Amino acid sequence: MSGVARRTVVAAAGSAGLVAALAACGGGADEDKNTAPEGGALARTGDIPVGGGKILADKGLVITQPKAGEFKAFSSKCTHAGCAVSSIENGAIVCPCHQSHFDISDGSVKSGPATAPLPPEPIQVVGEEISPG
Repeated sequence: MSGVARRTVVAAAGSAGLVAALAACGGGADEDKNTAPEGGALARTGDIPVGGGKILADKGLVITQPKAGEFKAFSSKCTHAGCAVSSIENGAIVCPCHQSHFDISDGSVKSGPATAPLPPEPIQVVGEEISPG
């Protein structure tokens, strides 16, 4: 076998092995079925920590659980300058642009510069799924 032909065979075998390995690891969507919300659900109740929350940037929402079993949702757009909130810390939804803090229980301003609360968003909780209201 010539050097070129041998390299071609080795490269092809290596590529086939890589494709097989990636295919074996590529089942992410099926593997996440137990934790991913189904249908039109936004999240599962177990995804939202008590005293905290979860930001759904792609939906423009923040879902919080101020007390066990009590779920709230708010717009993730800060009322001060329109930035997207970025974290939830110590019972507050935090905007990274100017450090406005909003209460996780009602969206009210805990500290500014924002002066208006985060607008509430309707949700419904059925079983373990949180869906748009």
